[in-house]
This record gives sequence, structure tokens and C-alpha cells, in this order.
Amino acid sequence: MGVARQFDRSQSMPNLDRRSLLAGAAATTAFAATATVAQTDKLIAQQDFTGKSVLITGCSSGFGRLAAEHLARKGAKVFATMRNLPRPEADELLDLIVSDNLDIHIIEIDVNDDEQVLRGVAEAERLAGGAIDVLVNNAGISVAGPIEIQDMEATQAIFDTNVYGPHRMARAVLPKMRAAKRGQIFNVTSQLGRVMLPGFGQYSPTKFALEAMSEQLAYELVPHGIDVTIIQPGGYPTKIWENSQKLTLGLLERADDHHTGGYTDMIAQLRARDGGETDPMDVPRAIAEIMAMPPGTRPLRRPVHPGPKPQVAINEVSAKTQVAWLGQSPYGPWIKSVHGV
Repeated sequence: MGVARQFDRSQSMPNLDRRSLLAGAAATTAFAATATVAQTDKLIAQQDFTGKSVLITGCSSGFGRLAAEHLARKGAKVFATMRNLPRPEADELLDLIVSDNLDIHIIEIDVNDDEQVLRGVAEAERLAGGAIDVLVNNAGISVAGPIEIQDMEATQAIFDTNVYGPHRMARAVLPKMRAAKRGQIFNVTSQLGRVMLPGFGQYSPTKFALEAMSEQLAYELVPHGIDVTIIQPGGYPTKIWENSQKLTLGLLERADDHHTGGYTDMIAQLRARDGGETDPMDVPRAIAEIMAMPPGTRPLRRPVHPGPKPQVAINEVSAKTQVAWLGQSPYGPWIKSVHGV
């Protein structure tokens, strides 16, 4: 088993802040423009993650499963976590690990279970030989339907997974990350964490909450050399759609006409929805690209989708507002660092 690299950013890059790193990155980009190697080829060549440890939640399917394999093939030591082991998805991944000699370790973590989170992270840190380099909070659920028919069972379940789960995971990995003065956290939200589509229940509220928590965390972790990036996917045909349909049908079975009677057309539309024909690999590729960037230069948010990205305008005005409001306050250095000002 490989050992996670031990790297203290404060020692290796003294007196460099995000602004100076951005200036250096800009100079590098300008030089690359005159080179014969395309910038995209250069970015791909930089994606050698040998010695880097990555813990990913929700690896039984979708973005998590794809990211685990993608990053392992680029040399990372991956801790692919999922709940309810043993399960067929874990067996399939294990077969791939053996056949392709991938450095992937399957660990049971239900992000809703405090003890499993602590135990699973401790095991990953033991196998990594120290702090986890990268945490990818990917696990999430969706329960569709108008807000009125979202009972407390459905509401508590989605907030526990989509908001409290990433919080549990961050709290578990951060002590050792801070001690190492390095680290990276990816929180997978959604474009529906910035804009809302009627009929998606508490999904947008949970993703809005995760967006806010992630941004606050990004500011607070600047002094500790830890980067936070929010991945904002659009619609993709991952298993979350299938699982959402099951959860939604369960909710509808529990609901009564007193609540559902006013939303007949909306409920019919939700039964027919799908994730489109986009390529879910867009998300693992975006994560790998950002991982390869120098510490301190990584973006706070990355929209990911080949189609419309309605959240972009909101991301831009939000960043400008934060800098204008707090840029000259005692928090100014943190705010400006995160937004590259």
C-alpha cells in the first residue's frame, strides 16, 4: 500500500498567497500559449496524482463510482465509500480493482451515521499514512414533489444526507488536514443549488444550504491552506434519478389527497422526468482538472454541464457582492483570497 504524501504548503511555498499564485498561473498560461503543446494536453499531463489520497462518498454509482475509477487510473490512492455493505456494487468495483490493479479501497460509510463516518475516515487515514489529501462529498439524494407534500420523513432524510452528511465528513477529515496545513474539499451541489425548478421538493433547499456552508468553509480554511471547491452539475443520467423516483413514489404513497390534490399536472410531469443524454464523466474530469491546479488557485465554484448554466450569473454577482461587502473588513484577506482578488 502506498503512503499519502506528506506536504506542508506553508514550508514549500513561503510568502505566497492566492494573488501571487494567480499571477504566476497567469504568466504560465501566457507562456503556454506560445508553446506547441495545447493547453488542454498540458492540463491532462499534469494529472498525475501518485501519492495523493482521495476519499469519495457515494461510490456505489454515478459521479462517485466514476470518480473513484478515474482518479485511481491517474495514480491516486482512492477510498471509495458506500453504505450498506456488502452489496453487488462493491463486488463489481472489487473485481475491477483486482483485474486492473487499481489502488482503490472500499470502506463502508453511511454519511448519516456519525459512528460510521468517524470510523471510516479513521481507517482511510490509517491506510493513507496521515491526513486525507482530498475529500469529495458526492453522496446525495433527491425526493421530488411540491414542498407541500414533503412530509417530515422525506425532509429529514434529504437534509441529513445532502447537508449534514457533508458536514459530518468535513468535521471528520479537517483536524488532520489542518495539522498538515494542506488539503482540498469538493462538495457536489447542483445548478439547482442556485436556481430553482418547481416540483423538486427540498432538493434545491438542501443544495442551497450546501452551497452556503461550502463558501463559508472556504473562507474559514484559508489560514489553514485548505481549498474548497463547489461542483455544480446540471442534469445527468446517473442513478440518483432512479433512486429519486423510488423515494418520490414512496412519498406519494404516504401522502393524501388533502395535499396532493392541487398538483396533479406537476406530479404527472415528475413521473416522466429523466437525466437526459449528457456524459456523467464530465464531473470526474472537472474534479481531476481542479485537483491538478496549484494550491490557492482553485476556483470556489465550477459549473459542469454541456448545456445552459443558469447559475453562472448568480455565481458572478455573489462573488462581487461578497468582496464589495467584506473586502475591506477584518475578513477581507480571506474573502479576497477565495475569490482571487
